[in-house]
Amino acid sequence: MTWHWIGLALFSLTLLPAGLAMITSRIPKRLRTRLAPTRTRGWAVLALYAVAPLNVIPRMAGASPAITFAAAAVAGIVAVTGCAVAAIAATRTANTA
Repeated sequence: MTWHWIGLALFSLTLLPAGLAMITSRIPKRLRTRLAPTRTRGWAVLALYAVAPLNVIPRMAGASPAITFAAAAVAGIVAVTGCAVAAIAATRTANTA
């Protein structure tokens, strides 16, 4: 249970602020050229952040195995979607450069 809290805190302190900053385009000017579609990548980072609460909260709440499995399946779908969005953003950047 301690590792669940540590993982949730770590993801909340790193990916959540980074994703929100990218969505609002508040990144340093020197990184703007490397992270060309910042809003798209910000949504991808937030999708990857959403995996942590979806996996951890049902386990910490002591939910039934069926609910835990369903939440893990949804987290997997969200993770794949986030990775696909990040890959599409990188591909579009490479094609336009």
